[in-house]
Amino acid sequence: MKAVASERRRFGYRRIHVMLQRQGLAMNIKKLRRLYGEEKLQVRRRGGRKRALGTRRPMLVPDRPNQRWSLDFVSDAFTDGRRFRVLAVVDDHTRECLALVADTSLSGRRVVRELDAVIALRGRPQTMVSDNGTEFTSMAILRWSQDRAIDWHYIAPGKPMQNGFIESFNGSFRDECLNETLFSSLVEAQDRIASWKEDYNTHRPHSSLGNLTPSDFARNLALEIQAA
Repeated sequence: MKAVASERRRFGYRRIHVMLQRQGLAMNIKKLRRLYGEEKLQVRRRGGRKRALGTRRPMLVPDRPNQRWSLDFVSDAFTDGRRFRVLAVVDDHTRECLALVADTSLSGRRVVRELDAVIALRGRPQTMVSDNGTEFTSMAILRWSQDRAIDWHYIAPGKPMQNGFIESFNGSFRDECLNETLFSSLVEAQDRIASWKEDYNTHRPHSSLGNLTPSDFARNLALEIQAA
């Protein structure tokens, strides 16, 4: 319990209980709550500017599709000033954009539904990588990843480049789509973003893939695996 609380400083006793269950450690939640209080592990109220605390275990570079997916949110605004967000999901090996979900509200439960939709088409990843945003640390996400036996890796707070794949993608997405387009409505934003996603996967050359598109790279990889 203390080890989990040390690694995940913003988790309360309920989320710690879920993490312990993942490790096969069964404990009555009332007993865990009592021990949690006795050890003074309560989440402290934040004060002042957010600072990076601690580290997370290093991640291996993925060497096959569906080994690791990266997730993040990107924010933008309509012409009338209202804000909306986009959930981005990327396969870190093929660089394919698996999802770009735009909406004015994207809760942890909505993220779970969108991930299930991607998995239904593509299969289950081994690992998910994200920051410590409230949607990604919600009980809906914790229970979902446990039920599907998917490891969820959180990067250290304030260290976005620990998830460099999604940061690189976000930069391209913002530069080539969001900053180039004025959106007057959610429907318009969803249509334009869907078109950009299709172009990114099937037409746009990717320098780290030898200037292949992500789709071509994934297709060639599948052929190599079949021939092996």
